[in-house]
Amino acid sequence: MQLLPSARALTAAAVAVATLVTGGSVAGAAPAPARPAAAAAAPDIPIANVKAHLAQLQSIATANGGNRAHGRAGYQASLDYVKAKLDAAGFTTRLQQFTASGRTGYNLIADWPGGDANKVVMAGSHLDSVTSGPGINDNGSGSSAVLETALAVARSGYQPAKHLRFAWWGAEELGLVGSRAYVNSLGSAERAKISGYLNFDMIGSPNPGYFVYDDDPTIEKTFKDYFAGLGIATEIETEGDGRSDHAPFKNAGVPVGGLFSGADYRKTSAQAAKWGGTVGQPFDRCYHSSCDTTANIDDTALDRNSDAIAYAVWELSR
Repeated sequence: MQLLPSARALTAAAVAVATLVTGGSVAGAAPAPARPAAAAAAPDIPIANVKAHLAQLQSIATANGGNRAHGRAGYQASLDYVKAKLDAAGFTTRLQQFTASGRTGYNLIADWPGGDANKVVMAGSHLDSVTSGPGINDNGSGSSAVLETALAVARSGYQPAKHLRFAWWGAEELGLVGSRAYVNSLGSAERAKISGYLNFDMIGSPNPGYFVYDDDPTIEKTFKDYFAGLGIATEIETEGDGRSDHAPFKNAGVPVGGLFSGADYRKTSAQAAKWGGTVGQPFDRCYHSSCDTTANIDDTALDRNSDAIAYAVWELSR
């Protein structure tokens, strides 16, 4: 998740959206929670698989200067890893190139064959980290859960009524650059075909909360219904409002929603009473820091949120 504009110097570089490039490459689990009956159509997302993706992203960062930031080798290797998984699973993938802060960046878009192309359900997350750390919660967590949900679509042979599209955004940490480039590249007719965009940016925070975006009522209710089935109270997401990749979609009139487990805001006593954890401490004390490693993940939150992603994808694409 990007810092608030007042807390960072956003890049002043112009963003040049290039043509879509097809194909090719750039350069111990927590127990699964009981699932609500309404979620029976969606598969359980194996937390071990999500954590395996996180371990790969950590290894990539470690081998590339400790980060996976825009325009750097760690981001390119992260993109290659995700793309290879999707290609092998039968997705149609493409790279969208853009320029930010003097460096070339990429979005990865993956379409699952079939479904009504005039009614598209998208799920996405940003794949880049800040330069100061590997970005495992922010946002390896969202990226890995979206990846595993996409792979679950392929494993199950799911054929929804609506068309499914998944996305991994570049340069979010520089001011939502990649997702804005994608939205700006679409004509009004193409934007109108997106019936919903679901965003997942930080879903495994070590002192977690359970926050649901309240932008679109239908999407919001879908997530709330899932957590209600688990007996988990949620709160409206406000800390990251407008600070992640749903914002360009929302500004273009696309219905949006998503989940969030908290960043540098501090957990209140009321929130600790609902969710457990430590009162007065940040939801993620390693936010935008070098300690945002695989040790900076709450398995239970990651598991619940990953299952909620699959539930929403299945429910909203019927």
